[in-house]
Amino acid sequence: MKQHRDRERGSAMLVTLILISALLAGAAVLAAMQLSSTKSSDITRTGMSSTYCAEAGLAAARQVVAANYTSWSSWLCTAANTSSCTEPAALATAIGSHDIDSDGSNDFIVYLRDNDDELTTANNLAVDNDLRVFIVSRCTKYAENPKEVEELVQYSGGGTCYQSQQGGCWGNGNSN
Repeated sequence: MKQHRDRERGSAMLVTLILISALLAGAAVLAAMQLSSTKSSDITRTGMSSTYCAEAGLAAARQVVAANYTSWSSWLCTAANTSSCTEPAALATAIGSHDIDSDGSNDFIVYLRDNDDELTTANNLAVDNDLRVFIVSRCTKYAENPKEVEELVQYSGGGTCYQSQQGGCWGNGNSN
């Protein structure tokens, strides 16, 4: 007796392989999308943290820069490309610790940049004419996502305290 082969034998296996391959491809696409989403979230998180770090540097430098306006000319960055600006040693010493998270490494640098204050000549980055400079703070903690913040500050000098004025000096009464 001769047996006949069933021609449909193996077709179920072929359909199963195609379905499994499609499911594996779908799983790979979903995994890639999840990894991309996670990386995007990480970039956003480090970007925000880097901005906060730079703002902390600005806050630390603000009082020092205001109190030392006579040193502004020596603290100005004269490089046309601000990415090559470095923090002057005297400014770094005056600010003190640059380590926000106590990991032992500096997290930001601060430098001063002159505003465009020359009226009739080309801008001279080494000379401040109007007692206005930008304090620039750059976060160095997140090297892959660096951020800078800057603030224009102006020195307007100290006012004169008149003891006989209402409230007196420092709100301690008056001499009337």
